[in-house]
Amino acid sequence: MHRIPLATYRLQLHEGFTFDAAAEIADYLKALGVSHVYSSPYLQAAPHSMHGYDVVDYHRVNEELGGSEAHDRYSMRLGECGLGQVLDIVPNHMAISGRRNRLWWDVLENGPASRYAMYFDVDWNSPEEKLRNKTLMPILGDHYGRVLTRGEIRVKRHGGEFAVHYFDHSAPVAPESTASVIGKAAEESGSDYLAFLADSLRTLPSCASDSRECMEARHRDKEVIRTLIERLCNEVPFIAEGIDKVVDSVNRNPDALHDLLEHQNYRLAYWRTAEQELGYRRFFDVNNLIGLHTENERVFADTHALILTWLREGVLDGVRIDHPDGLRDPRQYFDRLRNAAPDVWIVGEKILEPGERLRDDWPIDGTTGYDFMSMVNGLFVDSREEAAFNRIYSQFTNRPTDYAAVCRDKKLLIIRDLLGSDVNRLTALFAQVCDAHRDRRDFTRHDIRHAIREVAASFPVYRTYVVPERNEISEDDRKYIAEAIESAKRNRQDLDSELFDFLGDVLTVRVQGKLETEFVMRFQQFTSPVMAKGVEDTVFYFYNRLTSLNEVGGDPSRFGIADPNEFHAFCIANRRRYPSTMLSTSTHDTKRSEDVRARIDLLSEIPKQWERALNRWARANHKYKTDAMPGRNTEYLLYQTMIGAWPIPADRLSPYIEKATREAKDLTTWLDPNEAFEDATKQFIEAIYGDGEFLADFEKFVTPLIQPGRVNSLAQVLLKLTAPGVPDLYQGSELWDLSLVDPDNRRPVDYSVRRNLLEELPRLTVADVLKRADEGLPKLWLIHNALRVRRENPEAFGPEGKYSPIEVKGAKAGHALGFLRGDRIVVIIPRLVLKANSNWIDTAVELPEGQWRNALTGAILSGGTSRLRQVFAEFPVALLIRQ
Repeated sequence: MHRIPLATYRLQLHEGFTFDAAAEIADYLKALGVSHVYSSPYLQAAPHSMHGYDVVDYHRVNEELGGSEAHDRYSMRLGECGLGQVLDIVPNHMAISGRRNRLWWDVLENGPASRYAMYFDVDWNSPEEKLRNKTLMPILGDHYGRVLTRGEIRVKRHGGEFAVHYFDHSAPVAPESTASVIGKAAEESGSDYLAFLADSLRTLPSCASDSRECMEARHRDKEVIRTLIERLCNEVPFIAEGIDKVVDSVNRNPDALHDLLEHQNYRLAYWRTAEQELGYRRFFDVNNLIGLHTENERVFADTHALILTWLREGVLDGVRIDHPDGLRDPRQYFDRLRNAAPDVWIVGEKILEPGERLRDDWPIDGTTGYDFMSMVNGLFVDSREEAAFNRIYSQFTNRPTDYAAVCRDKKLLIIRDLLGSDVNRLTALFAQVCDAHRDRRDFTRHDIRHAIREVAASFPVYRTYVVPERNEISEDDRKYIAEAIESAKRNRQDLDSELFDFLGDVLTVRVQGKLETEFVMRFQQFTSPVMAKGVEDTVFYFYNRLTSLNEVGGDPSRFGIADPNEFHAFCIANRRRYPSTMLSTSTHDTKRSEDVRARIDLLSEIPKQWERALNRWARANHKYKTDAMPGRNTEYLLYQTMIGAWPIPADRLSPYIEKATREAKDLTTWLDPNEAFEDATKQFIEAIYGDGEFLADFEKFVTPLIQPGRVNSLAQVLLKLTAPGVPDLYQGSELWDLSLVDPDNRRPVDYSVRRNLLEELPRLTVADVLKRADEGLPKLWLIHNALRVRRENPEAFGPEGKYSPIEVKGAKAGHALGFLRGDRIVVIIPRLVLKANSNWIDTAVELPEGQWRNALTGAILSGGTSRLRQVFAEFPVALLIRQ
């Protein structure tokens, strides 16, 4: 039996919130009612990491969090409080962070001869001679020659070894290449001992990638030589001075320094070259996060040793796997992990597109809940008003409402501007595939490159999971590939359709071979960052029709859920296939918190009022624009954001809008910030915040939305706490949380306030709670009581607990939803509350036989017909227990 949590609570650990700080709130979390703390990654990360995904050492606990001793205290404290622990882990990539990542440092020092070369997804056989057996280091702020001439690159001696330094960056010098420096110092000092060491450096073995014995011998020899040089420098000062003098002469001579740098296992380059020439797989487009060969059994064992020890010892009860779509073979990875930890809870951060199902052959307990988040949010968007919103958005912004076309355009933009090096690698590989087939060899690299771009941009899901070595391809994989190929052919009729067909044949393993297999596996690792960067991190900030729909795992083109039965079908399927999947409504990655989305959803019910206010504010604030900046799309986003997060101060809104507009990649970008646009936008925000007349009008509009927005929030949280699966609470969200995307959602949480309010709850009535709604008490009240009901009714909420829809009848039947868990828990929530207007008329639910006590109010209802005006008389949502 898996160690399945009752409910989890996500904590973001960093140097400002350490293990000891987290341990201090363990008793509060236990009292709140969760069973497990769900921690952000806490293996050793790069300095000052705020998230932990930039791991540099899988064998150490992050020192900035307190290290292993503080981790022990933290784990012990959780155990004392009866809390388990779930850890977010990062198997796909590591951070490049100088010496801190000793594995990558060794690769830079020794190239393909490194003992750890096989750990990293580096192309040592680049088709470009300049990058053969080298990896690109795109760290320079200007062109290499200019940087070199200005003397910004320096070589320094550190004991018996040497390193290249460029401001905060450093890299090791290949031991062989230092032979000339040591040799010259030997000549000038007359030291035979030093001359011997120089000769020894020249004859270090150069090893094949599969020669383990040679690599070990090379490592042994270079370390002995390094130790001897260091000892000699320490014992004979004039030797050290002589070496340093030679190094200084090299640094002062650009030609000599260039010659030394050309003999390294890396090529220093201007940072922009990464867009087209990077020779290693990254996490999305982040150059300092390098992909791992986790599919290699040795790499898996090494990078998971500490985590598996914690799982075996019971320190951890479960793991959340970050970005499994980045892995070469996700199923193989999950099989390996499950075999190593057969009884733990495993969830994968798999983002499912609408209609896509989690793979049945993955031995995991489910996803991290983005699919649930999208489904729940859709319940509170009025699908009947889609046409009105299309018109409003189109007329106000003059932006396209064809979501599919926007997605394709933005994906192509990302592929061209950010992922060019990945495309070039795929192009070179597929050109080799074509060369091996005489009837395909005349396809040019130009056409191949454009065909790959178009197919990737047309993919309807993050990726497929074809494994040619196992002849493994599902019908879903075939369907998605066929859809992408046909779409690409329609969009690029200038390219030979047979090229697209051949691509499809390779991707669906109708054409097989060693090169074909490599192309399939790499292409699948490519479409995921295309989707993530093109849609999740671009379209979701550009296509602003109703921004509450722009959420990870969501489909903004789908304007809400018309029929609540779709939600019921989703829950029934989850209960059957993945009854212990994670359920989320706010996470560290969400674009907006659950409470912000809940309030913005209300706009879908009042398009006329929204349109009038939008146009009124635009006319009133036009005078604050500079050269028509910010544009109308930004202004549209800004007003929705203010509505959702009000009262948000300008000093939080401005950084968010700057991030959002850069992510949109329209009028400004991260790579090329448009200072004029960004300055004008900041000034616009400052000006409207200083306009009392506008603010009064704005508050008049938003104030009536606050309470209905809170009802939406309570409804979606109750669904999360009672639907099939394991609910997760994001830190601080037990009270109203009007946070935006990170870093806004990683601001410090005031746990003293939450602890004090929780301690007050037993002394309060439901009326007291509602009177203090501004403090967030209704949400805390709901969460605390619902978690208690979960804990007291394991048979209803566990993997075997059945889920049965309850029919709602009457004039407002479409404005409520109800279901039965097990045979003694009933959940009833309202939806589309503005149009319901608390006037339930004859609307009712049919309760099963018996007496039902509302766990949130204490009210008793009898089985049979119960009017919703009675069900919601004292609290906006209902959680009933059969007595």
